[in-house]
Amino acid sequence: MHRRWVIFVSALLAAFLAGCGGKPRESEPARDKAAAPASAAPADPRPVILAFGDSLTAGHGLPPGQSYADFLQKELDARNLRFRVVNQGISGDTTDGGASRLESALLLQPRIVILELGANDGLRGLPIEKTRENLDLMITAFQGAGAKVLLCGMTLPRNYGATYIRGFEKVFRDLSKQRNTTFIPFFLEGVAMHPELMQSDGLHPTAEGCRRVARTVFKYLEPLIAGQPASH
Repeated sequence: MHRRWVIFVSALLAAFLAGCGGKPRESEPARDKAAAPASAAPADPRPVILAFGDSLTAGHGLPPGQSYADFLQKELDARNLRFRVVNQGISGDTTDGGASRLESALLLQPRIVILELGANDGLRGLPIEKTRENLDLMITAFQGAGAKVLLCGMTLPRNYGATYIRGFEKVFRDLSKQRNTTFIPFFLEGVAMHPELMQSDGLHPTAEGCRRVARTVFKYLEPLIAGQPASH
C-alpha cells in the first residue's frame, strides 16, 4: 500500500509540473445548445446537479462521455431520478479560478453542487488560508442561492510536509462542519490506490475509475436527492 501511494503521489506531482491545462469539458447538453440555432428545442427542464471542479471533474484524458459526471448522469437515469448533471470542470483550475466563475455557475440555479476544487492549490503550495477563503466563498454563495453542497476532500503528496498536509486536509473537514455540507473525505476513494484504475499519468482516473468515482459520489449524493421535487 505504501509503495502504491508513493507511485501515485509522485505521478501527481509530475503531472502538475508538466501542466495539465486544457479547455473545460462541457456537458453534452451545453455543447449542443451552443452549436444549435435559436429555434432549437427548449432547454432541459430538469433541475441541475452541478459538478464544479478541475481536471478530475472535467474528465481529463478521456473521450467525451466518460467523465465521472457522465457516469453519474447514467446512474441517476437508471434510477429514474430526473436531475440533469452539468459538468463545469476545468483542467488545472484552482479555487481562485472557481471563485472567478462563480457568477456564471449560479446562473444555472443548481439544486445540488458537487464542489471538487483545491487539489491544484495544494500542489502549488498556495497559502492554506486563501484556499479556505475561496472554498468558503463558493460554499456560502451556492447555499445562499438555495443549493445543497457536497464538498469533496483531497490530500497531497507526502513530500509536502506533514504540517502543510494536515492543514490542507483540515480545511475541507472544518468547512464542511462549519457550513453544514455533505462531505466526501477523499474524492478518489477506492480508485487512487489502484493503478489499473488510473491513467498512465498516475493522476487521472480511467473510464472505469471514473465509473467508480461516480458510484462513490452517488452514495453521498443520494440523501441530498431524497425527498426533493424533480422540478422547480
